[in-house]
Amino acid sequence: MANPVTAIGLMSGTSMDGIDVAMLRTDGEAQAEVLGFEAFEYSPAQRETLARALVLSAGLTDRTDRPGELALIEADLTRWHADAVDSFRQKHSLTDSTDSVIGFHGQTVLHRPEIGLTIQLGDGQLLATLTGLRVVADMRSNDMVHGGQGAPLAPAWHGCLAHKVPDLPVAFVNVGGVGN
Repeated sequence: MANPVTAIGLMSGTSMDGIDVAMLRTDGEAQAEVLGFEAFEYSPAQRETLARALVLSAGLTDRTDRPGELALIEADLTRWHADAVDSFRQKHSLTDSTDSVIGFHGQTVLHRPEIGLTIQLGDGQLLATLTGLRVVADMRSNDMVHGGQGAPLAPAWHGCLAHKVPDLPVAFVNVGGVGN
């Protein structure tokens, strides 16, 4: 097993209701201790901005394209996430740690797994600069490049949870998107 790390996970789902922040201590295999979680609701103006991003992304065919206004929206979205991380860390009196990492999903603005295309807004390098923490980003796209459907973290989390009930059959249902 790997040494445990402190991970802050960020999720801004298809419902566009806000940013979910969760912090856990995990070894990525069997240990997953939730240290805190919080939701930061988007303002009506932020929701309108994200709805605009959906329109601007509709015709894209390359996951890295950020034409015109879409690049500005991506930078704004990244700053919103940095603000959520900062608020979360202050509220929970969290200090920096050499083993801390942020998992940054970003905001899905286009998802077409049948053609291997998904686009998430969110600039991992900018988030790292703003928060001072290491950032892992663009996980969904990387999963699809390797033949997945774009949900690479659910199986890892489910595996950690399953270790807690080794004597029972275990089943997990990931309803995804708005259902989560």
